[in-house]
Amino acid sequence: MAVQHVQHMHKALTQMNLQIQHVISDLTGTTGLAIVDAILAGERDPAVLAQRRDPRIQATAETIQRSLVGNWQPEHLFVLRQSRLLYQTYQQQIAGCDQEIEKLLAAFEPRVDPAQKPLPADRKRNRNASKKRKKRGLTATGFDLRTEAYKLFGVDVTQVPGLETSVLPLFSEVGRDLARRWPTAPHFISWLNLCPDNDISGGRVLWKGTRKVQNRAGQIFRMAAYSLHRSPTPLGTYLRRMKAKLGPKAATTAAAHKIAVIFYAIVNKQVEYDETIWAARDAQRQKRLEDKIRRQAKQLGYQLVPMEEIPAA
Repeated sequence: MAVQHVQHMHKALTQMNLQIQHVISDLTGTTGLAIVDAILAGERDPAVLAQRRDPRIQATAETIQRSLVGNWQPEHLFVLRQSRLLYQTYQQQIAGCDQEIEKLLAAFEPRVDPAQKPLPADRKRNRNASKKRKKRGLTATGFDLRTEAYKLFGVDVTQVPGLETSVLPLFSEVGRDLARRWPTAPHFISWLNLCPDNDISGGRVLWKGTRKVQNRAGQIFRMAAYSLHRSPTPLGTYLRRMKAKLGPKAATTAAAHKIAVIFYAIVNKQVEYDETIWAARDAQRQKRLEDKIRRQAKQLGYQLVPMEEIPAA
């Protein structure tokens, strides 16, 4: 719901011919909210408003100043004020939910003590927590999702691409004693409805597809896979390769299947996610591709010869 009030702020600014929401990438960041709060406090001078610019923002002060020349209509200022207050209210309510979740998580016995076994280093690509922008007007709760998930599962599940923010919903759906409910990973995948359920009769495949089952945990894995379309991780590469081969829908299911297998393995065996394993598998796939091309060339009466690197003149 908070995003709707952000859209209302965008519309109010546009109707006043202000273009600040197009100059900065996020109106709810440090610069955007500082300018909006100054406007609501009565400031109308574009030069003074542009001074609220955070030094790290890409847009120059002159560009921001030109984007703040507009018509200050009272009805649109009223909408801007209401939307700003409602956005802040929702953020405070979200912070309250985080506090309540933290209290409820304290009732579960942790599998690991971070003081005795420290949290592993964060190895996620392009997701450095120190580079995240801090939002103004948010209540600080001290709730650390990664640490709490580490205490619950005993391993850092947030290192798996796509599961960075979905670990608590997964915990509420499947728990952490996976082997007790699903003896093997195929049992787990079948329950999630992330595997084919082909209709075979007399050795012939009559129908291909997955069962029509509504499974919330399976949907979480599908959403995790869907978010990897532009990810530079090996799982993102796998998703894009499967899209070219199977199409978007089947590729999302295939990537969700792989993420679920990884999740089951690291939680059940209590091992950390190791992305370097993908390098060996990529090398094996590359070798299979080369062998296939060599066989095809041999069948056609050709012989493949590696290209010699020509030294630069």
